[in-house]
Amino acid sequence: MAVPSKILALAIFVLLVGNAYGKGKKLQPVVTYDSRSLIINGTRQLLFSGSIHYPRSTPEMWPEIIRKAKEGGLNVIQTYVFWNIHEPVQGQYHMKKYTEMVINLVKKEKLFADQGGPIIMAQIENEYNNVQLAYKEHGVNYVSWAANMAVSLYNGIPWVMCKQKDAPQTVRAAEDIAFAVARFFTRNGTLNNYYMYHGGTNFGRTSSSFVTTRYYDEAPLDEFGLKREPKFGHLRDLHRALRLSKKPLLWGTQNVQRISNDLEITTYEKPGTKICVAFLTNNNSRVDSTINFRGVDYYLPAKSVSILPDCKTVVFNTQTVVAQHSSRNFVVSEKAKISKWEMFTESIPTINDLEIKSESPKELYSLTKDTTDYACDLPMRPDVLPVLQVASLGHALLAFVNGEYIGFEHGSNVEKSHVFKKPIHLKPGVNHISLLGMTVGLPNSGAFMEKRFAGPRAVSLEGLMSGNLDITGNNWGHQVGVTGEKLQLYTEEGLNKVKWAPLNGTASPVTWYKAHFDAPEGTNPVAIRMTSMAKGMIWVNGKSIGRYWVSYLSPLDKPTQEEYHIPRAFLKEKDNLLVVFEETGGNPEKIEILTVNRDTICSVITEYHPPHVGTWERKNNQFRAIVDPIKASQLTCPDNKVITKVEFVSFGEPEGACGNFQPGKCDSLRLTNLLNREVLVDAAHDSCPDMAKTLAIQAACGLPKRSSA
Repeated sequence: MAVPSKILALAIFVLLVGNAYGKGKKLQPVVTYDSRSLIINGTRQLLFSGSIHYPRSTPEMWPEIIRKAKEGGLNVIQTYVFWNIHEPVQGQYHMKKYTEMVINLVKKEKLFADQGGPIIMAQIENEYNNVQLAYKEHGVNYVSWAANMAVSLYNGIPWVMCKQKDAPQTVRAAEDIAFAVARFFTRNGTLNNYYMYHGGTNFGRTSSSFVTTRYYDEAPLDEFGLKREPKFGHLRDLHRALRLSKKPLLWGTQNVQRISNDLEITTYEKPGTKICVAFLTNNNSRVDSTINFRGVDYYLPAKSVSILPDCKTVVFNTQTVVAQHSSRNFVVSEKAKISKWEMFTESIPTINDLEIKSESPKELYSLTKDTTDYACDLPMRPDVLPVLQVASLGHALLAFVNGEYIGFEHGSNVEKSHVFKKPIHLKPGVNHISLLGMTVGLPNSGAFMEKRFAGPRAVSLEGLMSGNLDITGNNWGHQVGVTGEKLQLYTEEGLNKVKWAPLNGTASPVTWYKAHFDAPEGTNPVAIRMTSMAKGMIWVNGKSIGRYWVSYLSPLDKPTQEEYHIPRAFLKEKDNLLVVFEETGGNPEKIEILTVNRDTICSVITEYHPPHVGTWERKNNQFRAIVDPIKASQLTCPDNKVITKVEFVSFGEPEGACGNFQPGKCDSLRLTNLLNREVLVDAAHDSCPDMAKTLAIQAACGLPKRSSA
C-alpha cells in the first residue's frame, strides 16, 4: 500500500541470521548483488523477509515477535522508520534533514552491515511512481534528488526504491532484486518480503483515514503476536522447502518447459552433479491436473506449485496445507472485572465561549494540525429556523442546537464527503447551532495530499418562510479539541479536574466514562470488547489504545472490529484506569476485558497431501529423509502449553473449519484411542472406499497441570 512521505522516508532491512554478516573488508563492500541474488560477505543468500513495524507493538512484545519470525523461517526483518513518530511536532525536520538524522544515528550505533551490524539494505521513498505523473517534471527531478541524497549520506549498503520504474542506477528498484510473490522463486527470485508479517495495532490516532485500529490482522502473526495458523506454518514449510533447494536455486542453470497453457516445469540444475530442484506449476485456477516429469506422474491441484528439491520428491505443494490450523478465542476475564462506572458529559459551547473566529467554517486538517480528531464550529446567526443541512468534506460530524443533540453523520473510505440533514427545533430569539467536526485519520496515499480537505464546507437552513438560508459565511467561532482532551481526563491527574457523576442509564453523546479494573489472569494477550458502544477513543492508564467505531457496520452487518488490543505492558497488577470518550452514545456497563488465545488447534490433511517437509534434509550435497516419510497430522500447542483434550476426529468428509468442525456424510473412522495424546485411526475399516478422504482433528490446549509433589 502507498504510504505518504510525511509518514516515512526510510525503510531498512535487518538480517536476523547472526553468522551471515560481519565487519567487511575495507576494499570490498560487505553487501553487493547481481542479477541472481544479494551477496553478503561474498556468499549468495536466499532471503525471506517480513515487514514488522515497531510503533505498532510495544517494546516488550518485540523479542517474542522476532523469535516467532525466525521460527517461521525469516532471516530478514523489514521496517519503516516512521517520520511522524520521530517528528511529533511538524517543522522540526524536512526530508533531507530527517534522513540525515536517521542515517547518522544508525552509523553511530554501527548497525550497517559493513560496520558489523545487521542492516543489509535501505529504502528511500515508497511507491512514489504511483503519483509521480501528477507532478510532471518536478516528479522526475524529485526521484533523482531523493536517490542521490540517500547515497550521498551513506553508500556502504545498497539503496532501493519500491515500485519506482525510473530509479537512478545508484538506487536499484526493488523489482531488480526481488520479483512478484506469485511464482517468485520459479523465476530467479531469491529475496521475498511479506507485507505484513506482523501488522499490530494503530495505537492512539495513528491509523490513516477510515483504517481500523487493528492493522493487517491477517498476517502470519496476528495483531496480538499470536501465530495465525495455517498461514504461519504453511509459509514456514515453504521456506524450509526452498532452503532445501538453496544450492540449485543460487548456482544452478534455469530451464523452463511449457507443457501447455496452464502446465509448466521449471528446473534449476548444475550439470555433472546431483544438485537439482524442480518446480511443477499448474496455473489453472479451477482444474486439477497431472504432469509427467522424468517418467513419473505428479498430481497438481489447481493453481499450485509443487517443489521437488531433488527433482524427484515432492516435499511441498502450495495448495496442500500440511501445517496445523488454529482458531482465535476471546475469553472474558474472571479477574479483570470493571468496577463502578462514572461519567462526565462535555458542555456544548456557545459562540461566546470560542476564541477562534472566521468568516466561514475552517478546514479541519489545518485547524486541528493533527493534535485531535475534534473541532467545534458555531455560526453567529440568531434568527434561524427548522431544517439544518451541512455539506461536509468529511469525515464525520455531530450537530447540536441550543445544546441538544440532533444527530450524527459520516462519510466512508471511498467517499469521505457527506451531507447532514436533520429537522431541528428552535426557540424564539437567539439559537446556537454547534457542529462537532471529526477526522478519522490522515490520508495515506495519492498525490497532493496536502490539498486533501475535511470538515463542513456549506451550511444552510431549509424550510424557512422566506426560503432557504445559506449561513456558511455568517462568521464562525472555532474550538480545537474537546474539553476533556485539554484537561487530560484520561489520566489519574486529570480525573480530579471535573466532577464525575454516576451513570444515568442514558446513552449520552460527547461523554467521558471512567472505571478501574485489575490485570487479567495468566499471560495471554489482553483485549477490550466494545460492542455496546458506538464511536470514540479508549485510554488505559493514560495511554491511548486507539479509536473504536463499532457502530459502523460492514456489508455483513457487523463491525469490522469489535475487540481492541490492550498491551500487557500498559497494565498494572491492580487498579488500572480505563477511560472511554464516547461520541454518539453507548452503554459502558457491557464493556468486557478479555484474554486472547489460539488454544484451539487443528489438522486437516487429505490422502494426497505430501509428508511434512521436516521429514527431509540436505546435508553434504545429499538430499535425504531424516525419518521414514509418512502422511500424518502433527499438532503442537503454542506457548509451552499441552493438549488437554481431543475435541473432534473424523476421517472421511468432515465439514466446517477449525473451531467448528462437523461430521460429514461419510466417516470411515471406527476407532479413536487417546494414547499419549495420539489419535489412532483404524484405516482398515473403510465405509467410503470410492472417495478421497480427509483426516480432521481438533484439540484444545492448556497449561500443564502442576505436580502435587
